[in-house]
Amino acid sequence: MTKPAREAEHAGSTFDLTTWRPLPREFFDAPPEQVARLLLGKILVRRGRGGPLAGRIVETEAYLGEHDAAAHAASGRTARNAVLYGPPGHAYIYNIYGLYACFNISCLPEGVPGCVLVRALEPLQGIAEMRRNRGLNGSAGIHQLTSGPGKLCQALDISRAEDNGLDLTRADGRLGLVEDNFQCGEIRVTPRVGISRAADWPLRFFLAGHDCVSGRRG
Repeated sequence: MTKPAREAEHAGSTFDLTTWRPLPREFFDAPPEQVARLLLGKILVRRGRGGPLAGRIVETEAYLGEHDAAAHAASGRTARNAVLYGPPGHAYIYNIYGLYACFNISCLPEGVPGCVLVRALEPLQGIAEMRRNRGLNGSAGIHQLTSGPGKLCQALDISRAEDNGLDLTRADGRLGLVEDNFQCGEIRVTPRVGISRAADWPLRFFLAGHDCVSGRRG
């Protein structure tokens, strides 16, 4: 399917949320590198008064906890990262450069920190609203909307103030993670990007050749 045809298909689509299955708590009670790979192809849903905004996860990174120098838990528990030490399956939102939110998911049993950063989505529903949230006009392609951690949070109106600590396994929550019958094709693995510590660890996972993967495809 060509890119214009794919975008037209999304723009005219509606999705029956009753066919989507929430991911259970047990899905996240596992090592971050396992969860990061398994999250590919799952759907992030942001529910609001104007209807849901949804995108399929196409790129993730794993952060392993206190022994991972690039992880927020490397310095131990703080007020900022407390969600990482709580139950698995909760949203951990932090801001970079004082401007952009990044969406993460807590993993591992309570008391053991670890998380997955969602780096990119393929927009599925609410594309017009995503464009407005990103300040883009109608000519912006879907590959521009959520192809990066800051972009996807802006597009789905995800913020630390509103969303940090939310339980992502609730079927009626503001934010949720669901699955359908999507089958991932080839999955590529590379070192994480945009970090200076433990930068060579192969903990970035993405759908090979996907238009919505963030800039450096590897």
